[in-house]
Amino acid sequence: MAETEKIFYNGDILTMEDHLEAEAVWIKDGKIEALGSKEAILALKTEETELVDLQGKTLMPAFIDAHSHISALAQTLALVSLSECRSIEEIIDKLKAFRESRKLPDGKWIVGFGYDHNFLAEKRHPDRADLDRVSEVNPVLISHVSGHMGIVNSLGLETLGIREDTPDPAGGRYGHVEGTARLNGYLEESAFINQAKGIMKPEIEELAKAVQAAQDIYLANGNTTVQEGLAGKRDLEVLAYAAENQKLKVDVVAYLDLAQEELLQEENSPYLKKYQNHLKIGGYKLVLDGSPQGKTARLTKPYEGEESYRGNPTHTDAYVEQSVRKALQENRQLLTHCNGDAAADQLIHAFQKAAQEYPIRIRPVMIHAQTVRNDQIQEMKRMGMIPSYFVAHVYYWGDIHMQNLGERAYHISPAGTTAREKLVFTLHQDTPVIAPNMLETVWCAVNRMTQSGVCLGAEERLGVYDALKAVTVNAAYQYFEEESKGSIAEGKRADLIILDRNPLKTDRADLKNIRVLETYKDGLRVWSSR
Repeated sequence: MAETEKIFYNGDILTMEDHLEAEAVWIKDGKIEALGSKEAILALKTEETELVDLQGKTLMPAFIDAHSHISALAQTLALVSLSECRSIEEIIDKLKAFRESRKLPDGKWIVGFGYDHNFLAEKRHPDRADLDRVSEVNPVLISHVSGHMGIVNSLGLETLGIREDTPDPAGGRYGHVEGTARLNGYLEESAFINQAKGIMKPEIEELAKAVQAAQDIYLANGNTTVQEGLAGKRDLEVLAYAAENQKLKVDVVAYLDLAQEELLQEENSPYLKKYQNHLKIGGYKLVLDGSPQGKTARLTKPYEGEESYRGNPTHTDAYVEQSVRKALQENRQLLTHCNGDAAADQLIHAFQKAAQEYPIRIRPVMIHAQTVRNDQIQEMKRMGMIPSYFVAHVYYWGDIHMQNLGERAYHISPAGTTAREKLVFTLHQDTPVIAPNMLETVWCAVNRMTQSGVCLGAEERLGVYDALKAVTVNAAYQYFEEESKGSIAEGKRADLIILDRNPLKTDRADLKNIRVLETYKDGLRVWSSR
């Protein structure tokens, strides 16, 4: 029996095409061969065909991750998760327990990730003194949930060579005890990101195994196309190693850190714009600001309670314009992180200038686009720029956004406005910030409820179908893969999932409880809940 020749029938089949439903689907050699009535499709079966009785469950296209970091998720699997901690004392206890359980030798880094000062009892970031209580013989680093800031202990500062007179790097800063020159262990933006990259360097085989474990998390959530959203040299080495050794089951699209792109292009040219063993390089990545919950997103108007503070730029206008021109000149897609509307302005203006010299054919993507204004959406539509919204912010940090942004919070991730403007948009989770749970994201987009139960901008809610399009059809378009992925249509790849119920027939409040039962990649079952 040919493992990739199957007929799915006897359940709801959502094609995400104009003809939304079909009674049966025949797949062969990893592609959709035919779909239609149950009678017509079953008549096509041969001795090689496996019949898959859906038993009333729902078949639909697999989800497509529009933005995340599979390499970072892989790395976090060996770190200490602090996402459930609700006090600094809990953070200290968890890091201590990790050190003791792993019997870490002196000098070995202890690394934790996922704390959120907004949800700690103390309502502040930990500092070096707190982390000194974890260990004075091990350097300690913890990463904020946003990935844009972190804390190190005293030995960590010493190990990294950060002294009181060390100047802040461009686009970042080292924190100091108020009114003094003493470092408090806080690292922000480039000061954190650049240091964190070099702290843990496991062997490439170990990292490749972690990538395999990470891809299983994506597959369990129904994702068969996954992103590496800021690929450095080491990230691509590991992904290429996994690809060459046939370890990848998901398609991985990597975007090069612009700071390293020249070296990476030469070394990894076989992966440029085409899949090789499930890996391809999709283009470049640029970061223009931080996070709104960390108050490092760059805004045009001050944060609530601030007289003038609006966040800070990561790059100069000249650098951004140069980067945009480079992407357009080379015809390479550019993904740009912009949370604040001032950062969005900076990107839009750079494209407006560059468009005077080069046509915009690269489907540029504005990652997060949390606080974009209506006029910016109109301009993005004119230039063919795709906003990719981290709409789950509404649930996870919506209450914090109301404190930090005031009335602006009701317009974050304005997917409803974008849909009405008929501008293509996608939705994502920025994993490992949160799990790659597309069904939870669909629930967030449809309901827009905060953790305290506030509906944050009813006019920005999506219908269920539009939310599903954003993580299937639209996401395929974002990757220039709309001819091969994103819907169930003849000739497309058989990337499919089976759900325990039909999202279009489920109460909107219950969407996040829908379960992925099976995931298929190119016709092969690559994950099952059973």
